[in-house]
Amino acid sequence: MALSSGTRLGPYEIQSPLGAGGMGEVYRARDTRLDRTVAVKILPSHLSSNPEAKQRFDREARTISSLSHPNVCHLYDVGSQDGTNYLVMEYLEGETLADRLRKGRLPLEQVLKCGIEICEGLEKAHKSGVIHRDLKPGNIMLTKGGAKLMDFGLAKPALPASPPSSGLTQTIATPQNPLTTEGMLVGTFQYMAPEQLEGREADARSDIFALGAVLYEMVTGRRAFEGKTTASTIAAILAADPPPISTVQPLSPSALETTVKSCLAKDPDERLQTVHDVKLQLKWIQESGSSSRLPAAPAAHKP
Repeated sequence: MALSSGTRLGPYEIQSPLGAGGMGEVYRARDTRLDRTVAVKILPSHLSSNPEAKQRFDREARTISSLSHPNVCHLYDVGSQDGTNYLVMEYLEGETLADRLRKGRLPLEQVLKCGIEICEGLEKAHKSGVIHRDLKPGNIMLTKGGAKLMDFGLAKPALPASPPSSGLTQTIATPQNPLTTEGMLVGTFQYMAPEQLEGREADARSDIFALGAVLYEMVTGRRAFEGKTTASTIAAILAADPPPISTVQPLSPSALETTVKSCLAKDPDERLQTVHDVKLQLKWIQESGSSSRLPAAPAAHKP
């Protein structure tokens, strides 16, 4: 049940809804102690009795608390009241990258700036041993202070671990607004790496594939992988390459196309191996200008 304006969760007074997905409802609220605006995320009532959902909600809190970085949404507090579990995060002024992309592709300068900021936040996560697993435009907020990563509800430790007994989320997407909901796949399938779709263990390189899909969409204004059905979209991710950026946006630098193509390699071993490498490539393009041609990508480090 949605929280109404004026509802109190501890010292936080709910003001208005901000959004909802399969794993949480987010509200604008006021911290009555500090008189500041915050975002409060609650576990939906239909999942409050699900131990796996509660575990995932708690894991998001622990994950965000370990990622203090300008390009990651900050966590302020956690709490529980009358069976309602909630997280209190910084309130971000701006719009999601998904909302921005509905207006069309981004200018090259903004693609590079935003891409580097996403890399910075993702690099912090990876260095902290966290894989996001659901990187997508809807989980990236564009603010005056830069891009910020949100929603670490599907994040997991980067070190190998035993697979979960069951998946809680699968993406059932509408053409305009892919959402994460209950089911088998963990993540948003339009941005999932082939190894995730095949049920293999995800690692940092899986986030790099999703990053490549996000960069492609920012440059071209269209998704890297799209089909008329879920099955055809998944088939494209597994076996097809997206149209070359140069055919969609001929004025884009070839260096950027090379970088994005490397991120989207089907085989994880053939991708750029760290998000740090991706960041360095984007910075090189940014500093060299739009006519730059990228040298050979760094050799993939075999596991």
